[in-house]
Amino acid sequence: MEHYKIEGGHPLRGKVTISGAKNAAVAIIPAVILCNSACRLENIPNIEDVAILRNILSSLGAEVDFSDNVFTANPVTIHTNEALSEDMTKLRASYYLLGALLGRYGYAKIAYPGGCAIGERPIDLHIKGLSRLGAVIDFDKANGIITAKAHTLVGAEIYLDKASVGATINIMLAASCAEGTTEIHNAAKEPHVVDVANFLNMCGARIKGAGTDTIRIVGVGRGNLHGCSYAIIPDQIEAGTFMIAAAATGGEVVIKNIIPAHLEAITAKLMEAGVSVDPAIEGNDYILNVASTMRPRPLRIETCTYPGFPTDLQQPMMAFLSTARGESIIIDKIFTERFKHVNELNKMGANMRVLGNGKAEIIGVESLHGADIYATDLRAGAALIIAALMAKGETRVYNLHYTDRGYENLEEKLKALGARIKRVN
Repeated sequence: MEHYKIEGGHPLRGKVTISGAKNAAVAIIPAVILCNSACRLENIPNIEDVAILRNILSSLGAEVDFSDNVFTANPVTIHTNEALSEDMTKLRASYYLLGALLGRYGYAKIAYPGGCAIGERPIDLHIKGLSRLGAVIDFDKANGIITAKAHTLVGAEIYLDKASVGATINIMLAASCAEGTTEIHNAAKEPHVVDVANFLNMCGARIKGAGTDTIRIVGVGRGNLHGCSYAIIPDQIEAGTFMIAAAATGGEVVIKNIIPAHLEAITAKLMEAGVSVDPAIEGNDYILNVASTMRPRPLRIETCTYPGFPTDLQQPMMAFLSTARGESIIIDKIFTERFKHVNELNKMGANMRVLGNGKAEIIGVESLHGADIYATDLRAGAALIIAALMAKGETRVYNLHYTDRGYENLEEKLKALGARIKRVN
């Protein structure tokens, strides 16, 4: 079985350039459907999720191309608004096809989305929001199909029970092509929500307030958005992953192509653990210098919506804290069952236990040792790779298809920092 063979115990040193944001890319690519001419998207990461979305758009009839981190798509040739291919079940972000097709054509039929198994991930807020705009939505549970219809989408006030990123973006996609004004209250404030809004505005949408609790969208009607050229933001989760990896291995790494404000929560926690995180400017770009020479101090971390600590970095932080000098507590308020990596880390000598209700306890040990371990989702894979880089001896990390979904050229970037890592087929 394909796996990474990693010889641990070598501090990471050097510079790494962060790729475009996965979570922005997988929302903006479906948003292209709303446009009446071609779009050029730059800084798109070469990852499996992007390849899947390319296939989905192509299956709808769009003319697509992806090379050198540039994704071009002409939606004018789309000949169907039914996205029912098997690819739809391979990633969670395929649900953005619902809002995009509904907004552009007034009709959407999609296969139920897939993605990593990290606990309950309902789309009820998506459905409630689109229904408030006037869509009639039907579930065919037996066949895993969602159908949405609306003769005309009409703006409305929408209150989200919780600040859901997916629901906020899906509503924003559909509302951009509605008649009248929509206000989303308790909207998600994550950087990729803002990035999607900026892209749509470049296409002619009228969106204000992205990044705050209330987003106001003045609909421009169907067919009135145009294509544009747009470069997406750097990936805050990839940046955080490399920050943690540098600290966990006792190394020193310069993180390039970042937006420091997006990394404030992870920066604060690493510094609390005793890690040096120094911002600087190199040319016209922001960088972070991350360095550590000591076992981390224990932490208490509670994940929450942005600008709080991101759930996507909870698992890598658990690997880092496995060798802390004391007891750490992790509480994941977003995905309360996101702890399948704990058993794998314990195989390496970690002392962790899941307490239930989204809470885990970590008793720091002096060091980890090599083992055969298996990723169970995307960010768990990142956590296991970090643990392998920390550990004494050789570790084999299996189920690489998870990390391929979200990290561009991960092996090459780690090798350039001095990691002893090899992909074995």
